[in-house]
Amino acid sequence: MVSRIDRKQVVDTALRLLNEVGLDGLTLRRIAKELNVQAPALYWHFKNKQELLDEMATEMFRRMAVSLRGEGAGPGPSWQETLLGACRVLRRELLGYRDGGKVFSGTRMTDESYAGPLDGMVRGFTDAGFTVREAAQAWWTAYNYTVGLVIEEQSVYPDPGEPESRDPKTRDPAYDLDRRTERIGARYPLADRAGRELFGDLAQSFEAGLRIIVAGIEATAGPERRS
Repeated sequence: MVSRIDRKQVVDTALRLLNEVGLDGLTLRRIAKELNVQAPALYWHFKNKQELLDEMATEMFRRMAVSLRGEGAGPGPSWQETLLGACRVLRRELLGYRDGGKVFSGTRMTDESYAGPLDGMVRGFTDAGFTVREAAQAWWTAYNYTVGLVIEEQSVYPDPGEPESRDPKTRDPAYDLDRRTERIGARYPLADRAGRELFGDLAQSFEAGLRIIVAGIEATAGPERRS
């Protein structure tokens, strides 16, 4: 028996439904209903939900790869510019999907679409005098910081979309900073102020973290450090 739906149809439908129902609401049964097929038809392409999530994450990366390759284009971008640009693209693209950070985290790429951008990233570092190990560790640190922050950010603003166009009303009520102040402000004023720094302007917090990472790389790795 040959399925009348193909692998790409399943993934595209799953990514569209993800924005409507979130990761917890995304089931093989729901995807099958959307495609007007019986659930067993999906198992022709994916043995389980994890296999589907792996392919969804890979498709998300394919879609952002064009932007990743474009970052740092031009005459001699520095490794700092390349790293910052890649992290900004990663954050923006993952925020375009509901629970995009969770879907991307812990999944395995199903093809080699990641290899080109990764090779270019590492080459930018090695051209600047870093070893491959230093380059890999630098990117791994920045990558995991970005994905982890997106997961936190999407708990505050669950709705997908461009972060610059967010409506403050879409903030999860659990992250209402004024209510938080009422609860802990009198007894724990520094924790209250820290929370406002962390969750008030999330874009600013993201950029601050990137600066810390870049400063850490500059202080601990690369040719200047070794000399």
